Amino acid sequence: MKGAENEFEEPPGEEVEEPPPRRTTLWPDVSDQQWNDWRWQLTHRLNTIDDFARVIRLTPEEVAGLLAPGHFRVDVTPHFASLMDPNDPNCPIRRQVVPTIRELVPFEAEMADSLAEDAHSPVPGLVHRYPDRVLMLVTTQCASYCRFCTRSRVVGDSKAQFSRTNYDQQLDYIAHTPQVRDVLLSGGDPLMLSPRVLEGLLSRLRAIPHVEVIRIGTRVPVFLPMRINPELMAMLRQFHPLWMNIHFNHPKEITPEVRQACGMLADAGIPLGSQTVLLAGINDCPNVIKTLVQELVRIRVRPYYIYQCDLVHGAGHFRTPVGKGIEIIEALRGHTSGFCVPTYVIDAPGGGGKIPIMPQYLISQSESRVVVRNFEGFISSYVQPTDYRLHDPATCAYCQAARPEPGQEGVEGLLAGHTMAIAPEGFDQVHQRLTRIAWQPVWPVPVATKEVV
Repeated sequence: MKGAENEFEEPPGEEVEEPPPRRTTLWPDVSDQQWNDWRWQLTHRLNTIDDFARVIRLTPEEVAGLLAPGHFRVDVTPHFASLMDPNDPNCPIRRQVVPTIRELVPFEAEMADSLAEDAHSPVPGLVHRYPDRVLMLVTTQCASYCRFCTRSRVVGDSKAQFSRTNYDQQLDYIAHTPQVRDVLLSGGDPLMLSPRVLEGLLSRLRAIPHVEVIRIGTRVPVFLPMRINPELMAMLRQFHPLWMNIHFNHPKEITPEVRQACGMLADAGIPLGSQTVLLAGINDCPNVIKTLVQELVRIRVRPYYIYQCDLVHGAGHFRTPVGKGIEIIEALRGHTSGFCVPTYVIDAPGGGGKIPIMPQYLISQSESRVVVRNFEGFISSYVQPTDYRLHDPATCAYCQAARPEPGQEGVEGLLAGHTMAIAPEGFDQVHQRLTRIAWQPVWPVPVATKEVV
């Protein structure tokens, strides 16, 4: 490393330049044509100590993380690696993809499958958690690997790929489950599939009459923006309505190449959303998130979710208190455009799905008024209507046509009158008082003893 020290030292009095000059320093013999070839990027991913030592000044924690046996897979595209600060171990780009020894430290409540996806899989690789939509896992491979990956139990293993048989089982289940109207392709990263395989899956999904919307969850536009090219766009635009959610975590990820990739996707008619994981020391700052969401809407990406970090092994040091997420939403609502404000959610451990967590804007309510506050602390009352005609589900054609999934009606089922109560598992058994207990009353009664059930 001694000979590389000058590369990391900034000349006194000169401004720090943006990533492109650094790219040419680190890969001087790579032509623009090679650099912009997504296959070249994948072939030259960084994954060893020697690879990273050329790009950053490794810390002892990072070296230990890279040497640790059995660590979660490491692969970083040259594009993403070129964005790292070589001297700052707390660089928000670097911390997302370079392992440290801290990810091997277990923490209380960690789980291999914290979202209980396996328990909601009727066939391998298909998760049916919500009534009208399914998650279809189509690959275990990503362009680069986030150190806080929710599916680190399955993602990254090149020997554990989904097969044609798995795809057939998934598609057969969807075809025979008419309430499924929305299919999300994820993995791994679906855009890592060969164009032929991805097109085949999209074609077969679009041929199922009750599948209305197809979505793709991806981080390829961030890790590998070169993959977003005219050929891919020509293929994807055949399958509208097609939506895409892209995983962005920090404003530094939005490079000229990423802007171009998102522009091509948007121009192809694909609505774009962003999903962000709240990460300690990376984006747990209201102003970092505010900058991120405002930069995203400039490139036509709608902020969609901020996720509380999941309880998966390796992610303990990335977790923040829930109050930090609420603080961030407080800093966004009213302080920037409404469409810049994502929904902050906890994906409930145990398979409960996404639960929105919001600051308390409704302070109190009565039959005649509700009391609310705004982002500035301004408190007002809203007068309730006195002549509101209650909605009658019995005369509503939409209510009559609705077919809620048995057992998943939730609170909506209570409000609609479909169910009387939601009880915990075993509630009825616990409250069946079958034991007869003889008791002696303390007040005078004609009978000496009495039995109750």
